[in-house]
Amino acid sequence: MLKSLSINNYALIESLEIDFPEGLVIITGETGAGKSILMGALSLLLGNKADSDTLKNPEKNCIVEALFSKPQDDEMSELLLKEGIDADQDLVLRRVVTTSGKSRNFVNDQPVSLQFLKSISGKIIDIHAQHQHLLLSDSRFQLSVLDSYSDNGMLLKQYAEIHRELLAKEADLTKARREAQSLDAENEFNLFQLKQLSDASLRPGELEELESEFKILSNAEEIKASLLSISTLLETEEFSVPINLKEAGTISVRISSNYPPAVDLASRIESCRIEINDILQETLMMADKISVSPERTAVVEERISEIYKLLKRHHLESVEELIALSESLSAKAENAANEWERVALLEKEIGELSRVRADLADELHNIRARESELFSEAIRESVRELEMPYAEFRAIIDRNSQYSDTGNTSVKFLFSANRDVEPRELGKVASGGELSRIMLCLKEVLAKGEGMPTMIFDEIDTGVSGKIADKMGNLIMGMAKEMQIFAITHLPQIASKGSFHLLVYKETDKETGTRTLIRRIEGDERVNEIARMLSGTKTTTAALENARELLFN
Repeated sequence: MLKSLSINNYALIESLEIDFPEGLVIITGETGAGKSILMGALSLLLGNKADSDTLKNPEKNCIVEALFSKPQDDEMSELLLKEGIDADQDLVLRRVVTTSGKSRNFVNDQPVSLQFLKSISGKIIDIHAQHQHLLLSDSRFQLSVLDSYSDNGMLLKQYAEIHRELLAKEADLTKARREAQSLDAENEFNLFQLKQLSDASLRPGELEELESEFKILSNAEEIKASLLSISTLLETEEFSVPINLKEAGTISVRISSNYPPAVDLASRIESCRIEINDILQETLMMADKISVSPERTAVVEERISEIYKLLKRHHLESVEELIALSESLSAKAENAANEWERVALLEKEIGELSRVRADLADELHNIRARESELFSEAIRESVRELEMPYAEFRAIIDRNSQYSDTGNTSVKFLFSANRDVEPRELGKVASGGELSRIMLCLKEVLAKGEGMPTMIFDEIDTGVSGKIADKMGNLIMGMAKEMQIFAITHLPQIASKGSFHLLVYKETDKETGTRTLIRRIEGDERVNEIARMLSGTKTTTAALENARELLFN
């Protein structure tokens, strides 16, 4: 239950602190006094949008804080524990709106996200806002009401998770198919190119090696002849450079005993002899390796031509780039195969998820179909107590061909207020007063099942008066025996119920301007307020008598 509420610098509320009891809390006040502002501040605390326009004084922060009794709901306790908040104590919810319009949110002084604030607020308080009864014609709202009555929360959550996962998988499948088809469209040409490159058996540096070999083959006769000429110049039968150098060295050694510089000269001559001898041997070997082969020349030339054709075809400049292209094409071919494997895997997963979703949807539908009879009977009986003795109410269940985030069930609320009149769609036949009474009955029936600790009715009595209003007041008072009820009302019949009565009013002065205040009224003050509601601007003696009768009889 809501134990206390503190509001600072919100709209016309400068500062407000108030404690609330269990049971029924009546809130009244003249039109425009600020009852809606009070609800706006509380809604802000429960996650509604915040901006700097809500600040009474634009230079100060707005702070709304409420104290709720510790949660009794297991799911609520689990949410708190996941956030690291002790679930075994009273809850203090606080919302701070800064001068820039940004807000900070706290639960028991721990910062929390706005989404978390919204997720727990729906489990501790239910606010029936003005004109909310218009939702009764909305099919999704009707289904949510039936699900609340049927206690389908956990099953719906399980279904919604599977449904979201299935939709995500279906989106992935569409993307994977598109990608696979796109790869297939170019894959035939890619495979043709890949075969050409694979058949070419290219290796790094090959072109440079071939071009070097081709130069040698193309000039083999000249190169071989030149090498042989070098060897002839170095050594013939008549003249041998190595032999002559050897003789020169011997002479240098012979004179070195008398001419020491000749030692160094002999060494240098010997080095030259060895080097010339090596050159002569290597030249002969090189000449021997050079072969004049028109056949090999043709083979090398053809290979070079093949590589250049591939380079030109693919607009590349090196064999290494051709090899990289081949690897890329091979990867694309593999990707195409992998993508189709992914398509097959997704199709299998989607099939399994579809079966699970169908089973959960069937379970939901069966529960809804079974509970709709009990639900219809409960609402029908409750509505008939509110001056509609012949009212008929039915929740009609249908199965849809398509799945949504709530299953494949649709529901229609049918209603008739008169005897022997066939029920039709609620939103098309019910008046505003009838909708208000039906909404109150829905809230009563749902509150019994949900165990909601606190409920706020913001003018749920729209469109009713007299005896009907009195019976609605009795119904609300009956609900307050099981839970905390706040009733914001313009009707004296409802305002006279319960014992805790709050008056919302405005004050205006030159220093502070206009501000909204709230205080508890009792005794004669309460009699006067009920009388005002009965007679309007001028309170009459008859109205005072009627007020006393409503309050004390």
